[in-house]
Amino acid sequence: MTAAVSDRITLIRHANEAEWIEDVAKEMETILTQEIQQRGRARMLLSGGTTPAPIYELLAEQPLEWARIEVGLADERWLSPQDRDSNAWLVRNSFMNLAEGAHFDPLVRVGLPIAECVHSANLLAAHSQPACLVVLGMGNDGHTASLFPGSRDLGRALQSNQTYASLDASGCPVAKDWHLRITLTPHGLAPINNRLLLLRGKQKLEVLNAAIESGDVHTYPVLAAVNAPGSKLRVHWCA
Repeated sequence: MTAAVSDRITLIRHANEAEWIEDVAKEMETILTQEIQQRGRARMLLSGGTTPAPIYELLAEQPLEWARIEVGLADERWLSPQDRDSNAWLVRNSFMNLAEGAHFDPLVRVGLPIAECVHSANLLAAHSQPACLVVLGMGNDGHTASLFPGSRDLGRALQSNQTYASLDASGCPVAKDWHLRITLTPHGLAPINNRLLLLRGKQKLEVLNAAIESGDVHTYPVLAAVNAPGSKLRVHWCA
């Protein structure tokens, strides 16, 4: 299978899952190490889901200066960070509990309404060291982070001039029971030099091809990551 022609992506094919996990973890380690060497600290944004969990676990085993690393999220369901279905729970249990000393900033603050959580996330993004790395996934519907096609708030999120936005994904089957979300926006993606999209399976590559061929970010919001300015989106794929 060939990838659609695009000068905005670099497609890295991996022979198997083990190679995919090892190579992505190594690339993340290299990016973080270089950022610490250049700036003294590093900040990265992670996505939830089961796909990246083994990569996070392997990365956490590496001898990085974890006390110099801050971790945030690309998106979150409107759930307590202690809820097992939250992205915060997955990141904490597959990575943070192993990467001793690293600092974690969840997007949802218990007791605050969603608008205040978004405001706090944007304040933190404005006053923190810029993220040097973001890890993204993609659904079979072409969504990335919580930018869901067909959602009532998609246009507002795509046009936002803030790093994060709230989004109501009601009516989007892939969102399941978690309609309210906080998501990184294209504006938030723009300044991040290293953007990794992690894909597994033939169908995911077909969806990415269809997205690139269509050029329609409202139908395929993953194009927000493809079209972000600066460095090319690095797509790590295995069958």
